[in-house]
Amino acid sequence: MQGRLRRRKNIRDLSGGEVFIVVCYDIRDEKRLRRVAKEMEGWGVRVQKSVFECDMKMKDFERMRKRLLRLIEPENDSLRFYLLCKSCREKILIEGVGEYYEDEKIVVI
Repeated sequence: MQGRLRRRKNIRDLSGGEVFIVVCYDIRDEKRLRRVAKEMEGWGVRVQKSVFECDMKMKDFERMRKRLLRLIEPENDSLRFYLLCKSCREKILIEGVGEYYEDEKIVVI
């Protein structure tokens, strides 16, 4: 199932609406790591070194995912996408350093 978007039967189809996505990555090469980080800065908010939170439509998620896949080496690197409903944001618990952010409507041109 690697590289395929799996949908659970009990989650409604979010293809038309916005979704809250957590993107995590583990990139072995520093040059690729910088490229992935720079790409992600255009899509979401960095909440940890290799973790971004994004609010976007599913069509934009697919665009972002395709762009990221061009930057990595799948045999060496890892990308994880956690697609969550918007109400899940209210359930985020932060311990230690960190802060909550509100949807800033990031625009990619």
